[in-house]
Amino acid sequence: MKISCEVIRDLLPLYHDGVCSEESKELVEEHVAYCEECRAELAFMDENLQASHATENLKEAEAVKKMAKKWKQSKWLSLLRGVGIGLGVMVLLLLFLSLFMDFKFTVTP
Repeated sequence: MKISCEVIRDLLPLYHDGVCSEESKELVEEHVAYCEECRAELAFMDENLQASHATENLKEAEAVKKMAKKWKQSKWLSLLRGVGIGLGVMVLLLLFLSLFMDFKFTVTP
């Protein structure tokens, strides 16, 4: 069964990514076997798209590493801030309560 090059060109990105159905995969492979233009386009996709995906993946990995490092630093900083604020509130609360409490110390002989 002969399929037009336009239909195959529409299927080539799906075939290249490996997400097309088995039937579509077989049709593309049959067509590429005898059509030089579509074979060249598939080869072009194989060369250029893999390279661009690799650089994109590296950029994404670097961004994730930076975010993880920043998050880890901010996590510790947030913990220290929380502990500091908690201690400060407790000290202020104790000082406030000591103003209203009547401390009487009696010395027993």
